[in-house]
Amino acid sequence: MNKIPFQTIDWTSIGKVEYKGETGTAYWQTIQFNGLRIRLVEYTNGYLADHWCQKGHIVHCLDGEFISELNTGEKIKLSKGGTYIVSDKLSSHRSVSENGATLLIVDGDFLKID
Repeated sequence: MNKIPFQTIDWTSIGKVEYKGETGTAYWQTIQFNGLRIRLVEYTNGYLADHWCQKGHIVHCLDGEFISELNTGEKIKLSKGGTYIVSDKLSSHRSVSENGATLLIVDGDFLKID
């Protein structure tokens, strides 16, 4: 990973990219560095991801609430202030949000399993 000098992120200057879910929509604002991705993600009401993800993440709920469904059937609810972390390939998960949520998501090479 490259060295990242001190900087601020003005999220209002970063465009939103729309990703349709199975239901609802996710809007991503993304900052990409070599080996590191930082996203501000907003789920609309009734959002259900259209895929199961095996990528590692650090996910912090800034507002609202959502459920991370695991393919094992387990459901983990995160509300404002809650965080989860998982390395690549250690779970298969997808997000569901009945009333919407705003998340800060960090992922990258540091979560890869050798």
